[in-house]
Amino acid sequence: MHYENPLYLAEEAAALDLLSDQRVALGISRGSPEPALRGWEAFGYEDPIEPKAANMAREKFDRFLRAIRGEELAPADLQQFGPGKRLRIEPHSPGLDRRIWWGAGSAFTAEWAAQQGVNLMSSTLLTEATGAAFGDLQAEQIARYRQAWSVAGHGWTPRVSVSRSIFPITTDLDDLYFGRRGAGQGDQIGIIDDTRSTFGRTYAGEPDKLIDELKADAAIAAADTIMLTIPSQLGIAYSLHILESFAEHVAPSLGWVPTTESPVEGSAV
Repeated sequence: MHYENPLYLAEEAAALDLLSDQRVALGISRGSPEPALRGWEAFGYEDPIEPKAANMAREKFDRFLRAIRGEELAPADLQQFGPGKRLRIEPHSPGLDRRIWWGAGSAFTAEWAAQQGVNLMSSTLLTEATGAAFGDLQAEQIARYRQAWSVAGHGWTPRVSVSRSIFPITTDLDDLYFGRRGAGQGDQIGIIDDTRSTFGRTYAGEPDKLIDELKADAAIAAADTIMLTIPSQLGIAYSLHILESFAEHVAPSLGWVPTTESPVEGSAV
């Protein structure tokens, strides 16, 4: 988000939402740690105090949300409208703000997302490392998000998603890519943005094994949506195979019910 113009992004999101019959679900985050030094300057954004990227992102997200919600942010031209008139972004898509997700990497940012009144999208890493399992840390993050949401009193029920790398091994090629190299190892601890962080494990194995392991994941049990992270380098056809394998062999045992003839569409897991 720290690379974006918040008002331009709000107009683009609203236009897409109206064109798609208000079916947009937009996930936003501060972005991953960047390889560029002060990379936002290459996009035309400057700040004399060199803020952290996370702070820039949250400030811009606040302005983005205000625009999405129809707040009149720009003073109107005096000759056309007279004094005191202000303008909102156009087009405006009512209700889009309830389909915005914030990607939170810690319990603190999850609570902040709840205060902003947006859905929670928790990824495959957390900037926390207490020795607890990743799923347990994420489940605590979700609990704190929901508690903060209740305190804020927004008056509607948000959605909570967790991301997982899940690869059912049903073919020899699956085994070659994910089985033989031990992709199903446990959580990892590393440093990201100078912060000791926990990286969630990759789930890879035969479907029955995966089902048992996923049912034991505390964060999956706490969330209402699973997002699959798939390496795009393997191509579209193989990525579709992973989704279809998950939908056919694993997802039904986790509560997923298809709503169309397509094996990769349906209600949230």
